[in-house]
Amino acid sequence: MTTIIIDYGMGNLRSVQKAFERIGEPAIISSHAATIAAATRVVLPGVGAFQDAIAALRQHDLIGVIKDHIDADRPFLGICLGLQLLMDMSHEDGAHEGLGIIPGTVQRFKLPMEYKIPHMGWNQLECGSQPDHGLLRGLGPEPWFYFVHSYHVVPEDQSWIAATTDYGRPFVSVVARHNVMATQFHPEKSQACGMQLLKNFLAVTAASAAANVHGPSKLPS
Repeated sequence: MTTIIIDYGMGNLRSVQKAFERIGEPAIISSHAATIAAATRVVLPGVGAFQDAIAALRQHDLIGVIKDHIDADRPFLGICLGLQLLMDMSHEDGAHEGLGIIPGTVQRFKLPMEYKIPHMGWNQLECGSQPDHGLLRGLGPEPWFYFVHSYHVVPEDQSWIAATTDYGRPFVSVVARHNVMATQFHPEKSQACGMQLLKNFLAVTAASAAANVHGPSKLPS
């Protein structure tokens, strides 16, 4: 089983790769569509501006590869900007079309003056939305993770929401449905909880692969 970290020029890729290596998973960094298309698991990290990121994915001809991977019921993990790119639309510096995997938008924080933007540092998850999802197994009800972001996702379908975090108001910090999982925080920077979440991703995806031996099915809308 191969884990590929997508290189489209906008992520702390080596940090993500080293995090997987620490839990015994030799993840491969690649920008080649054929390599990504053959992967068992795909990880889409990202830092920076949404508009630049979606343009880079188009330039590398990776949008179709990502959608095909997800439609084939193969496991996917988005990290930070990699979560935001899954949405229909981002309102960061204008209106920009996303991958359209999750109906909804990306919005800038609108917070009282005492809250700094970007939201940066350690914060907790409220894991009550999907307490039985394997991605969150063993983390406890309010685990700590490391965040750096000025924008957050607003899914139209609440069933996508696996965890929220409070920063002046609750926002969505984890989404999960079937083979698609994504976090607003950086698990690779989140010490023990981050390593546990990545282990959970590998365990969930191994179980998913075993369940799908009869062939892929398209992700329901």
